[in-house]
Amino acid sequence: MNIIEAIILGVIQGLTEFLPVSSSGHLELTKAILGDTSVPEESLTFTVVLHFATALSTLVIFRSEVAEILKGLFQFKWNDQLKFSLKIIISMIPAVVVGLLFEEELESFFGGKILLVGVMLLVTALLLLLADKAKNTNKEVSFLNSIIIGVSQAIAMLPGISRSGATISTSVLLGIDRTRAARFSFLMVVPLIFGKIGKDILGGDLSFQSSEMIPISAGFVSAFLSGLLACKWMIALVKKSKLSYFSIYCAVVGVIAIGYALLH
Repeated sequence: MNIIEAIILGVIQGLTEFLPVSSSGHLELTKAILGDTSVPEESLTFTVVLHFATALSTLVIFRSEVAEILKGLFQFKWNDQLKFSLKIIISMIPAVVVGLLFEEELESFFGGKILLVGVMLLVTALLLLLADKAKNTNKEVSFLNSIIIGVSQAIAMLPGISRSGATISTSVLLGIDRTRAARFSFLMVVPLIFGKIGKDILGGDLSFQSSEMIPISAGFVSAFLSGLLACKWMIALVKKSKLSYFSIYCAVVGVIAIGYALLH
């Protein structure tokens, strides 16, 4: 993988991590188009680095909220910050369970499964269309809601299903305020990403050669910067109920991916 390809993949990751079009699906499609021949371990390392970059961009955008949550936690009181943190933890449980019990099965879905990506993009399109038509979205995230949203996040571990699209759509369909839905969706994945990175590092699953340092660094920077822009953009779009545009986009790309897979 050269620097240009790494930057392209980084930009795609940064944009699609927050925009509801499936970052994992687009990375798989882009790798197929670019003819990526990296072995699974190298590809996994690069993907993890890109996700780390977008997790950092999330912390930057929501730095005041994160600081407020941490401040509230250390007060050791049953306050809004503690409740929000508990909801985040609860929402992580389904993905953690699925990730630990079915890690090998999940990894098998990556690495050129273009037909699967296409079908899952159509599922994402349907979710976004339903969410865009939802009414009476004025509730806060409850503890029960956090479990349901967490299940959506676990399902979105499949390439082609947008994590942000699935979690935000689920939240909106549950009647949750759109701004709160976006905020919860973006923050709930950060602990999972850092946890996954820590597990991979301790388990020795991440490996790269010194010659790959520059491309990986270029991908990291491009993913971080594009992630900053996409996060702000997505928050504004969710407020204005513009998810139908992404629904159309996912449907079109999904059909193209299915056609590509069937013809190759």
